[in-house]
Formats: sequence, structure tokens, C-alpha cells
Amino acid sequence: MSTYRCLADLVVALHAGYVLAVVLGLVAIYVGLALRWGWVRNFWFRTLHFLMIVVVVLESYLGVPCPLTTLEDYLRAQAGETVSEASFVGRWANAITFWDIPEWVLTIVYSVFAAVVLATLVLAPPRWPRPRR
Repeated sequence: MSTYRCLADLVVALHAGYVLAVVLGLVAIYVGLALRWGWVRNFWFRTLHFLMIVVVVLESYLGVPCPLTTLEDYLRAQAGETVSEASFVGRWANAITFWDIPEWVLTIVYSVFAAVVLATLVLAPPRWPRPRR
């Protein structure tokens, strides 16, 4: 297996991890609020979670291709393959990450999801970090 193919698989696994972190992060926040888990109000966790979805929404509205998708495509081309020729891990992670639906639908989904994340920040705000003494 070529180095480029391994790197492309790593990028698509990272991409799938990013998507899962955004989606499961919101699920964890709601479950954590219901179960009174203190860590779901962590300022840095909540800020990072919000910024992750904001990046996706901004890319979508600005028509900027995702850098991870661009990098994966480049690495696959260097390996002499297409996404459909990816390894098992690459195909599996691609199936989770990419759906064959119009871009405008994804933009709406991203925007609604970001609105829910923002509403969660407002309705269940994170704890501000305490100043160090």
C-alpha cells in the first residue's frame, strides 16, 4: 500500500472524526445537561465545539471547498486512485462523512445545526474559566 493511500485514509478518518465530534458533541452536551455532568459546561469544550460548526457553515456559505476533502483528493490522485478505489477504512469513513445530496441542502442542514448549537450556548451557557491566582 502506498504512503499516499495511507495518508489519504488518515485524512478521511480525521474528517469523519471531525463530523462525529460535532454531532456527538451536541448529543453529549444534551445528555450531560440532563445528567448534570459538569464537564459539558466547560468553556473551552463548548467554544471549540461551536467554532467547529461555524467553520463548516462559513465554508458552505462562501463556497470554499473543505480543506480535508481537497487534501484527500490530492493524496488519492498522488496514489493513482479515486475515492471509490480507497481502502476499506477510506471507503467506510467516506460513507459516514459524505452524502450524495445537493450542496444547498447541506448548507441548510449545517446552518440549522449551528443555530441549535448557538441556542444551546445561550440556553445552557458554559462556565467561564476562573482566573488563575
